[in-house]
Amino acid sequence: MLCDAHIHFIPEELSRHTSFYKGAWTDKEKLFAFLERYRIAKALLVYPSTDAAANIKDNDYLCRLYNDAVSEIVSCNQRIVGTGLVNVDDPSTLAEQARRLKERGFGAINLSSSYQGKFMVKELELLFHAAADIGLPIFVHPQTINPIGFDRVNDPLLMPVLEYSFDSSMFLGLLMTEGVLQKYEAKFIFSSLGGVVPFLKDRFDRIYTMLRGRGIVKDLGSFPSQILRNVYVDTSGNSFSNILMAIDLFGADKILWGSDYPVCGDLDKDLSMLEELGPQVKGDITGRNFLSLFPSDTR
Repeated sequence: MLCDAHIHFIPEELSRHTSFYKGAWTDKEKLFAFLERYRIAKALLVYPSTDAAANIKDNDYLCRLYNDAVSEIVSCNQRIVGTGLVNVDDPSTLAEQARRLKERGFGAINLSSSYQGKFMVKELELLFHAAADIGLPIFVHPQTINPIGFDRVNDPLLMPVLEYSFDSSMFLGLLMTEGVLQKYEAKFIFSSLGGVVPFLKDRFDRIYTMLRGRGIVKDLGSFPSQILRNVYVDTSGNSFSNILMAIDLFGADKILWGSDYPVCGDLDKDLSMLEELGPQVKGDITGRNFLSLFPSDTR
């Protein structure tokens, strides 16, 4: 069974307020045909953080517009598991917003790695607690609008390649250093292998050990590499060598295959390269790990 942990759909009403998310991003029938072509049994529909917020202004309205559209598309295609947006402008209501998403049948909560140039961790603790309590995973997509470093470098290639990756990596790092991954049992899924974090496994542990020895950093309870094993990540078209590094850090049971539709590359190649991992690990990454988070009756 093939499951896809990273697909996109932008409703037309929302797309009109964006500069990039047009065409295939709004075509529901193309999305359904994609799922059929690759025989994808389940797929997680996630929000890429668009520039619509700059034009709509009202975050409640934006969340409602997107969530209503996701609810509709999920009702049309039972292969799709929907993630819902929450309005982070009002942290006091986050627990109630999470519960409403659960009641509406959403499979997960969708967060961006940062908001308006700010990383939010302590402000979201009510959400983390509620997500753990009601059993809704939290999917984290890189912030595509004003990611970390955007104020210094605004380049059409460097921003999506580096700044998106660093934005996700920094948020994941803060969840660790602020104790969220240790304190809450919420299940986090980070897009695209969690940014650059898999490349820094040894450095995290080595620098942490050195700084702890000098009393510069607080006691995290265990080595960073052990704490980070609480996190799930999706592959989003990454190379086999990168996936191997992610397996080394997070564990094969925490890797989810993701296409990043509609910007996916050669999916046949992406899937065939996993054969080198053996049938058990490939089956975990392409299906079983997903179903452990989203049982087959999840809508």
